Amino acid sequence: MSKVHDLFAYLSMREAAKAIEFYVEAFGAEELFRLTEPGTGRIGHAELQLGPRVLMLADEFPEFDIHAPAGAPGSGARLHLHVDNADAMIERAVAAGATLVMAPQDQFYGERGGRIRDPFGYEWLIGHEIEAVAPTEMQRRYDAMYEPS
Repeated sequence: MSKVHDLFAYLSMREAAKAIEFYVEAFGAEELFRLTEPGTGRIGHAELQLGPRVLMLADEFPEFDIHAPAGAPGSGARLHLHVDNADAMIERAVAAGATLVMAPQDQFYGERGGRIRDPFGYEWLIGHEIEAVAPTEMQRRYDAMYEPS
């Protein structure tokens, strides 16, 4: 049986070149490389280094049924970015053009975090650990959120 070696997020964009600029400015990503379609300039594939992980992205290619998120906010997919300081990273992303969806706050699962929507329709959960919480304690806290007051 084959085993998984890694998992990469791969995003389809309407304006991949602008998305790359945004991720570099907002998150400090490093562009590793990009492949552009001759004649049109569409990005067929690009890779960005974010910490120890690589984010892959490309322009949409409707002729191959590859599309960016639809017009409604959010795509149903979210990316979680674990950072040293969630407040500072969210502030940086908003300054770069992201929309604040949820301001940073302490969460029951031991993280301080918030959410932004980038200018390309993707939501990013951005957080940092504030305490180590065992799964049983996390479940207890989660249950408590649904108890009637």
